[in-house]
Amino acid sequence: MSNLLHYHSCPVCGATALTTVLTVKDFTVSQQSFPVLECASCTLRFTQDIPTEEAIGQYYRSADYISHSNTSKGIINSLYQAVRKRTMSGKRNLVEQFTGLKKGSLLDVGSGTGTFVQAMKQEGWVVTGLEPDEGARNVAMDAYELKLESMDAFNQLAPSSFDAITLWHVLEHVHALHPYIQQLKKTLKDTGRLFIAVPNYTSADASVYKEFWAAYDVPRHLYHFSPKSMQVLMEKNGLSIEAYRPMWYDSFYISLLSSKYKNGKANLPAAGWNGLRSNMKAWSDSKKCSSIVYVIRK
Repeated sequence: MSNLLHYHSCPVCGATALTTVLTVKDFTVSQQSFPVLECASCTLRFTQDIPTEEAIGQYYRSADYISHSNTSKGIINSLYQAVRKRTMSGKRNLVEQFTGLKKGSLLDVGSGTGTFVQAMKQEGWVVTGLEPDEGARNVAMDAYELKLESMDAFNQLAPSSFDAITLWHVLEHVHALHPYIQQLKKTLKDTGRLFIAVPNYTSADASVYKEFWAAYDVPRHLYHFSPKSMQVLMEKNGLSIEAYRPMWYDSFYISLLSSKYKNGKANLPAAGWNGLRSNMKAWSDSKKCSSIVYVIRK
């Protein structure tokens, strides 16, 4: 039995008009290369010949994989840690704005080392955090005394339980895409909001770095979303996008890492300029930002 998944139709819309647009290297762990295909109908890009859900764990085994290790090693990870502290309040404000609540019930899926869960708990929210990686769960316990649940709990969640559900750069990692969205919808209250942050391959920094764009992150990133493909995905699952919000810092972090992949070491001035230029192009249209938070409702 093969440990690879080969798509013959688009994982979002089911169309069969698919074109290989890039070949992208896994710079983080395996150094393998993977084809990236684009759907002519919904414009989703996706990684072809990905490891199965049972086999992909080995591709996350890196001390530099920051969402699991919480490392500050190196300038790029140090900058990531500094920025992450600043973005916590922005994420909280976004949740409060669209739910209309200062306190409520929140599900955070893919909690990593628990930073956002801890920040929301400190503000009085009742938070359930789910994280598939045992090492990251252990870091959350050591750092914050937080008990994050494994993903085994995901399908056991009670219907209509949460005022807010957050996925910060998680959906691009999910194998069973449509069933996953359906479970999120089921556990969300009718008045609740779903917040999904994913990279945007139609951004200017993605165009600059092409196959070196760090947010492709193959094979861990199974899907590479455009605003159109996200809209189609939500509509097919009975959900609608209420708002698009930019993640301004991501363009700089991604450009810095992309520069390292392309040149062998990070070029700070060039990466800074590319990140700034990307944000300038997205200033009047959040759909052009390097990463987008999609605010979603039933």
